Amino acid sequence: MEKLINDFSFGLFIWQVVIFVGLIFLLKKFAWKPILDAVNDREEGIKNALLSAENAKKEMQNLQASNERILQEARLERDTLLKEAREIKEKMIADAKEEAQTQGLRMIEQAKASIESEKNAAMAELKSHVSSLSLDIAEKLLKDELSNKDAQMKLVEKMLGDVKLN
Repeated sequence: MEKLINDFSFGLFIWQVVIFVGLIFLLKKFAWKPILDAVNDREEGIKNALLSAENAKKEMQNLQASNERILQEARLERDTLLKEAREIKEKMIADAKEEAQTQGLRMIEQAKASIESEKNAAMAELKSHVSSLSLDIAEKLLKDELSNKDAQMKLVEKMLGDVKLN
């Protein structure tokens, strides 16, 4: 250090200070401004990028909330449609059962009416047949009874005995 102090030259020192100040002036005029502008531009770019990222994050959250809301609405609509479809299905089944029951009752009534009419027709035919047979039997009996004079007299007496006088 002593050597530096002994070899110190005041003129050299002034020239070095002048050159240093000139260098600083030149740097300030030509280098510092572009460097600071580049640094400031870079800082602005980073701020804008962070702001854009923040805005994108908020927009993403809004979209996500919107998607959740739309998904919830879709679920509600799906549930409503399924409920309506179930109700329609149950109504169709109930209507079909009711229609089948109505038609069944109608068919039973028609069958009963048909059976009743066939029964009445059979009874009429049976009565007709029975009356025809009764007449045939009565005719044959009367012929047998009336062919013989003694039997005729007995029949008339018996009938007269059965009749009561007032």
